[in-house]
Amino acid sequence: MSGPVAALVLAGRRRGEADPVARAAGVPVKVLAPLGGRPMLAHVLEALRAAPVVARIAVVCDEPALLHGHPALAPLLEGEVTVLRGRASVVGSVQEGLDALGLPLLVTTGDHPLLDPAAVGRFVEGAERRGADLAAAVVPRSVFTRRFPHNRRTWWRFREDGYAGANLFLLRTPAARRLLDWWRGLETTRKRPWKVMAALGPALLLGYLLRRLTLERAAAILSARLGLAFGAVPLERAELAVDVDRPDDLALAAAILAARRAEAAG
Repeated sequence: MSGPVAALVLAGRRRGEADPVARAAGVPVKVLAPLGGRPMLAHVLEALRAAPVVARIAVVCDEPALLHGHPALAPLLEGEVTVLRGRASVVGSVQEGLDALGLPLLVTTGDHPLLDPAAVGRFVEGAERRGADLAAAVVPRSVFTRRFPHNRRTWWRFREDGYAGANLFLLRTPAARRLLDWWRGLETTRKRPWKVMAALGPALLLGYLLRRLTLERAAAILSARLGLAFGAVPLERAELAVDVDRPDDLALAAAILAARRAEAAG
């Protein structure tokens, strides 16, 4: 492994979108929803702090006072985690993190409470092994549905399998900044994979819709389109695809964490 990385946690609201998890939990922002007696964001921060590959951590959010004023988060933020004010878009907030922390930069989200230190290390190692300027972690559908057959995800469907995002990205080199400019116009289509494929050209869209495209081939085309080396890193951990978008996701995450605690207690 070439060295430590900085980590950025996206913990803001999406502009113009009412969040069902925050509403159901009665909190002003989703990352403060209670999970196992602590806010979701605390689980993410603790996983990153325990990952040997992570050197520095920053959280970007709309209202930093909400985090600093939370009794369960304040001890985690004092002196160890930088809190940045978010910009108007996800891409803008990532840019804020880049300006503050530099490269290489690991990016994850505050609604990813099942993240664990070992997964962070495996992802960073996989990205470096591929020599990627930019990498994204994915979970194979075959792995996920064996564990959670009834849970809904957004699937990128390729010839060999489907994949769900694992909310882990690594910007390793300056070339990765090119993705931010390209992605800026696609944020509203993030839950519609075919629209993202369409932005890369009709031939790619047709290959995707007909399930002729492999994940590796799609990564190669994206690399050529953006002029960088993009790597998709599959991780064989089903729970890494469980980000908390709905109240039932929160219940599932709570059940998984409770099972982890019971197993650790013997």
